[in-house]
Amino acid sequence: MSREHAVEAWAGFLVLLSVALREFVHPGFAWFTAFVGFMLLQQAFTGFCPMTYLLRKLGVKSERELALEQR
Repeated sequence: MSREHAVEAWAGFLVLLSVALREFVHPGFAWFTAFVGFMLLQQAFTGFCPMTYLLRKLGVKSERELALEQR
């Protein structure tokens, strides 16, 4: 799995988790959903994503790096 796909999967997981927490624990968890959405939006404009930084440190390769390996 590439770093880009891992970020998308993680964001989707966090959204589903926050919806479940809002439904079963406390309505205040809607702010968590809003935070995840804000981070996705700012990443689209700035290119900065803390999760990407963490995944890079963990050694997860980007799609470009994986494509270069296949050559």
